[in-house]
Amino acid sequence: MSAGRGRAAWSGAVVLAAALVVAPVAAVLLDAVAGSGRTAGWEVPAGLARMVQQTTLLLLGVAAGTLVLGCGLAWLVTAHRFPGRDVLVWLLVLPLAMPAYILGFVFLSTFDVAGDVQVWLREVTGTGLQVPVRGVGGAAVVMSLTLYPYVYLLARAAFAQQSPTTWEAARLLGASRRRAFAGVLLPLARPSLAAGLALVMMEVLTDFATVQYFGVRTVSVGVYTTWRQTYRFDLAVQLAGVVLLFAVAVLAGERLLRGRARFTQRGGRGGGPTPSRLAGWRGWLATGVCVLVLAGGFAVPLLRLVLWAAAQLAGDGQPVDPRFGGYLLNSVVVAVLVALACVALALVVGHAVRLGGGRVVRGAAQLTTVGYAVPGAVVGIGTLLALGAVDDLLEALGVPGGTGLLVTGSLVAIVLAYVVRFLGPAHQAVDASYAQVRPQLTQSALSLGAGPWRVLTRVHLPLVRPGVGVALVLVSVDAVKELPVVLMLRPFGFTTVSVWVHELASENLWSLAALPAVVIVALATVPVVLLFGQVRRADRREQASR
Repeated sequence: MSAGRGRAAWSGAVVLAAALVVAPVAAVLLDAVAGSGRTAGWEVPAGLARMVQQTTLLLLGVAAGTLVLGCGLAWLVTAHRFPGRDVLVWLLVLPLAMPAYILGFVFLSTFDVAGDVQVWLREVTGTGLQVPVRGVGGAAVVMSLTLYPYVYLLARAAFAQQSPTTWEAARLLGASRRRAFAGVLLPLARPSLAAGLALVMMEVLTDFATVQYFGVRTVSVGVYTTWRQTYRFDLAVQLAGVVLLFAVAVLAGERLLRGRARFTQRGGRGGGPTPSRLAGWRGWLATGVCVLVLAGGFAVPLLRLVLWAAAQLAGDGQPVDPRFGGYLLNSVVVAVLVALACVALALVVGHAVRLGGGRVVRGAAQLTTVGYAVPGAVVGIGTLLALGAVDDLLEALGVPGGTGLLVTGSLVAIVLAYVVRFLGPAHQAVDASYAQVRPQLTQSALSLGAGPWRVLTRVHLPLVRPGVGVALVLVSVDAVKELPVVLMLRPFGFTTVSVWVHELASENLWSLAALPAVVIVALATVPVVLLFGQVRRADRREQASR
């Protein structure tokens, strides 16, 4: 095979990968439009107005909460020195490892009407105190505590990259620290804040279990419940279309918030404002605020889970539920399959771009990342539609057992949906390593007669190995945590650790859910530790530049 023909094959593979990612979304859109023709008009799903209202309120509430926590903490650790700051600056990323649905049931077991805190208050005060914590407000608090690190990381990077001269000029012109922050640094960080908020709101749209615990019926929950309770797949598809509209609105809002902002530094170096030391009680107050957020979002719930798990292990003489091993094995098998598939596709995409596939290949490579911005409910419904079309085709071709075999009889649907969702993070991680490979190296290998496959295995793969390792970790951990997709697509009798936690927590069996929840949090901590390394390296570069 000549190098030219080989390049065409690699380019075709990238286009196929893009089609694989886009297919579920396109299937939802086409079926939603076709549905109006089948039913002679749109049928409004029951409770749609309330679902839209609660989704909107939840999005706004979590956006406000994460903006205050993320931006405020980023400003605190960037512009001030206080006791424990050097440790807290990276520990504040840890709540990212606590899935919102796990923090949700720990929160309810502690603060709900029947929770420990209100029971204790009733006993102490002798009153019938009952403060409801379920609803949009409670869900927004829990999700803000787990999602604020998205805004924190991006805001802190934006503050640290700004030139100190900008800050000093504002101060020399008489602005107070607060006014210089609000009038100069905050507008300059607007693109990063918009990107962080967009990530947060996409996570809110994807969430499924947390909102159910708090009795909030968002459109994502409506997709699942409509399908499972009424067996009206057409209405579920229409609701998936509404979820997709919310996702588009979030992305449009991010673009609108960012506007045409393009900020660059002219002269000087980054490093952000010169930190000021907070002395006395102000310093300890800053430490207390950081510790309080960290405790609420990670340390206290994790400690409670560990205590529950320890009590459960020591209580009934049965060390572990006998089903735990099987469920954990299911999670591991799915995670490994999805991680290998995503990394293989990411390697192919990055390799084809380096071979010089042109505008079409670069555009297709960008399309392979859009699945991560699509809510899980939409991916789940779209995967069912797409595989249903494949089954119909197999049936038409006379393949025995075509209908239903691929959708419900195997893990194909789950793996495909996961690949659609998580190919984006794998591509980003591998592409970051590809960016370190000089194009001249690829061209030299090709000009010396090496074919594309040999260039991949002998040149590119050894050089991008660090990115491959990071991608494997990120995707496998995301696959273990994922809940909506596996709930919608799992074969009969197939359960993963995340589904088991959801089922136990839904029945208020907090102690039984503790051990698998600890396993999920421990696995989720791995990519956060990788982030620690990046934050610390950025800190060192920042200090060296001063």
